[in-house]
Amino acid sequence: MNSIPKMPRIRITSPILSGIVSAFLWLCVGAVLASLIVAMTDVSEELITTATFFIHGIASLFGGFSSGKRSVSKGWYHGALLGILYTALVVLIGFLSFDAGIGKDTAVMLAVSIPAGALGGMFGVNAKN
Repeated sequence: MNSIPKMPRIRITSPILSGIVSAFLWLCVGAVLASLIVAMTDVSEELITTATFFIHGIASLFGGFSSGKRSVSKGWYHGALLGILYTALVVLIGFLSFDAGIGKDTAVMLAVSIPAGALGGMFGVNAKN
């Protein structure tokens, strides 16, 4: 007697695409939380640089987890590849939006995103469905 038909579920089967979507969702959540903390407290804006690297690391970790969970094997590989693609997309968006160049912050973000994504991929490939 269910008069409302079920909505079709969208399932992303590609491990890398699934991880990128998950990573950018976590990035959005982290950015909103960081901006709320800056707006509502006396935290200086200089701490935001450190917080952004932490947010990118968490986003890469959860993106790698999602990527590793979708892949059957080589979770570290899919997670590390996700970290590289995630950094490239963030740098590309920054370049196109704000005319931001490639500098030492890009290298630091790459150094944070690759191991975080690989670690998330290792945990994700071993997670039970």
